[in-house]
Amino acid sequence: MSIERIGGVDSGPNAEHVTAPLYRYGGKRLLDITLVLLVLPILVFTVGLIALATLIIERHNPFYSQLRVGKGGSAFRIWKLRTMVPDADTLLESHLAANPAARAEWDRSQKLTHDPRITLVGRFLRQTSLDELPQLWNVLTGDMSLVGPRPMMLDQQKLYPSNAYYRLRPGLTGPWQVSARHHSAFADRARFDDAYDASLTLRGDISLLMQTVRVVLRGTGC
Repeated sequence: MSIERIGGVDSGPNAEHVTAPLYRYGGKRLLDITLVLLVLPILVFTVGLIALATLIIERHNPFYSQLRVGKGGSAFRIWKLRTMVPDADTLLESHLAANPAARAEWDRSQKLTHDPRITLVGRFLRQTSLDELPQLWNVLTGDMSLVGPRPMMLDQQKLYPSNAYYRLRPGLTGPWQVSARHHSAFADRARFDDAYDASLTLRGDISLLMQTVRVVLRGTGC
């Protein structure tokens, strides 16, 4: 039987044979802490500079936090650089109510190709994935990992058709994040998460981190 490749990880009936228990239960966390500490001085300077620019240009709080689902189903507060206008949830509801096509797109993928909530600075931050940098704090505190499933919002759990997400720490990057995610339904994330969970290794995580660098350099973040 063949093993399918999904976002740099193995999938298929034999994928569980390529997992690395020692890495899963200790090495992965050690890698997270080591890499974050190595880039911490650059991280603090870069986030501070972007936050100052956002404050000057957009004139609102440059940081944004939201509750997300963590490992085991527990909730944690994720941190990001703000990319949306204040009161974005109200704007989203009014936009979806007035645009049936946008409503259908949102219900399918939980994303919008043309999102009216995103600011001018926010569009640049998303394209370069710089808005995700504060999540390295979440990695350092243990709520997240450098590599894992895309952090899920609390109300999205009913749309998620698998259990793989709950066995892992959500990731700053991962198989779905480096895939053609703009064109997939939200439920498709489970396929990527199942494959990643079944084939979790140091080699696989390093490969996904390298793929992430290429995605960031191409400016195809979302």
